Amino acid sequence: MAKSALITVAMVVLFFVGQPVAKVAIVGGALLLKAKKVYEEIDGPLLLMFAGLFVVVASVEHNVLTPEVIANVERLHLENTAMLSAITAVLSNLVSNVPAVLALKPFVAPLADSKRAWLVIAMASTLAGNFTLLGSVANLIVAQRAVAEGIDVDFWSYFRIGAPLTIATIVSGVLLL
Repeated sequence: MAKSALITVAMVVLFFVGQPVAKVAIVGGALLLKAKKVYEEIDGPLLLMFAGLFVVVASVEHNVLTPEVIANVERLHLENTAMLSAITAVLSNLVSNVPAVLALKPFVAPLADSKRAWLVIAMASTLAGNFTLLGSVANLIVAQRAVAEGIDVDFWSYFRIGAPLTIATIVSGVLLL
């Protein structure tokens, strides 16, 4: 506990003196982790699947998102919070929420209020991850761990709870933003 407290205090100090957040977080996390235990817990197939999602999204970004496609998508009025939320939610459930955010990047830059658009995307992609079991890699990790404990979380049992919850929370987010 003393080690954790010391590293936490050091990280906070480094944040306030202007050190890059990512660098401080990585170094702090590395100091707290026990490497052998971490490597034993790595789920190779899941990690490979997640990396594959990023490869697919990068490929789509470079080969499919042509200027014409981007212009056509811009006609969907992405400055509208409800429309951007809906598109983000659908995309998040097709390719998972993190790759979806990366795929939306070219569509945010031309918007008049890109800061607001990023807030909408953050809200919708995070909440959309709850729609289906495949909506977020975190869901897959939990389902896989549940199976190891003898609990079966299948697509439809998850969907019966996740879908209405996701719709309600995204509608609330649209109304609040």
